[in-house]
Amino acid sequence: MSNPLAESPSDSTIPQPLLHVLRWHDPLIDRLGHDPRSRYIERFWLGVLGPSTTLLLRVFADAHDEHRGVAHLDLGDVAVQIGVGNHGGRNSPLSRSIQRAIRFGAARPAGADSIEVRHRLAPLSRSQIERLPFALQAEHQRRHEQPVTTGTARSRARRLALSLIECGDSFAKTERQLDQWRVPGPIAAEAVNWAWECDRIEAEHGPEAA
Repeated sequence: MSNPLAESPSDSTIPQPLLHVLRWHDPLIDRLGHDPRSRYIERFWLGVLGPSTTLLLRVFADAHDEHRGVAHLDLGDVAVQIGVGNHGGRNSPLSRSIQRAIRFGAARPAGADSIEVRHRLAPLSRSQIERLPFALQAEHQRRHEQPVTTGTARSRARRLALSLIECGDSFAKTERQLDQWRVPGPIAAEAVNWAWECDRIEAEHGPEAA
């Protein structure tokens, strides 16, 4: 079988039985971006990436958290998990989903059977926003024009998010709960990102590191 990761990025799909998924570290995007499991991705990136690629990135994010940034995934299992096929080489639905993640900068080849995947996706570019339906464009604008809240409100949102995550709630469930508690969208997103990262660091390095 030819090794697609050894070819050009435009041909980089991975019909291998085992894929090594590494965390793509990018300090700027890691700080400003959005978790693949967040409401922002669900609302604004979904139409850009497509459903299967969005689900794939969420699977990769879960695997990163579970395996501390380096996961070894059976592609057959991944295909079943997100409900797509893995037969047909470069033309299989799973390979096309991986290729789409690479095309939009969410992932990149990292060797013969490895891929680096962002654990935060950048905010949409202006041209991407302009291609959204008008209702979503307006929602995106409202989200990013909300006034900066006080440090007290941000600290409270962080405490709430961290408490929920420490109780076992998922990233998405925590963000939805803050939304139900009427925490403003940008503050909720920042709080959940912060709390999730604190919980990950504590799991890897102990309470002192967080």
